[in-house]
Amino acid sequence: MTKLSVNINKIATLRNARGGDRPNVVQTAKDCERFGAQGITVHPRPDERHIRYQDVYDLKQVVTTEFNIEGNPTPDFLKMVKEVRPEQATLVPDAPDAITSNAGWDTLKYKDFLTDVIGELKEIGIRTSIFVDPEVAMVEGAAAVGTDRIELYTEDYARHYHANREQAIAPYLAAARKAQEFNLGLNAGHDLDLDNLKYLHDTLPNLMEVSIGHALICDALYYGLENTIQLYLRQLK
Repeated sequence: MTKLSVNINKIATLRNARGGDRPNVVQTAKDCERFGAQGITVHPRPDERHIRYQDVYDLKQVVTTEFNIEGNPTPDFLKMVKEVRPEQATLVPDAPDAITSNAGWDTLKYKDFLTDVIGELKEIGIRTSIFVDPEVAMVEGAAAVGTDRIELYTEDYARHYHANREQAIAPYLAAARKAQEFNLGLNAGHDLDLDNLKYLHDTLPNLMEVSIGHALICDALYYGLENTIQLYLRQLK
């Protein structure tokens, strides 16, 4: 079964645009779980332009499904993750000024760094996942650093899905099969939506979790949050 983790960053973006506490990030997380989400994802950035560090601490008190914290493993980020102790930490190599995540780790170049960080997190019982491009060499490198899972960066798949979905998914299928060889758990995320999610789910072996935020929140403006989460869950059956 592939779990749906709802990324609530965009809820925080809307809140921050006006100030105050509407919409309420904590209540939204609770509602997402009530509506069927099997996890909550947040991606705090150093400038706190959407999810704030305090949000992460507040959410830890209420999330009852899987709490997944994504981010660049800077000292401040790692300190927070070690204090909050989510079920999963997803390491993403995004620059501070990046609008959104735009590349996976070079697991060969950063082998020593990733090995050290992952070792620290696993030592206190936090499952680790690292964001990677759909390249077999990067998956092999991920296995070498000791991560529990990888998250395939699916922007390229989404961008080419409507032109030729078989061609778009080919490198992801190769990466997923390589992950199987190394007994790596497989997650996926970025630009997944109601159009392209089912094919990804039906094609990739042992897909354990998808993290979806932007498209899901956009759809919720039209369909409502509860109905939208149910629509996404249907794509994963």
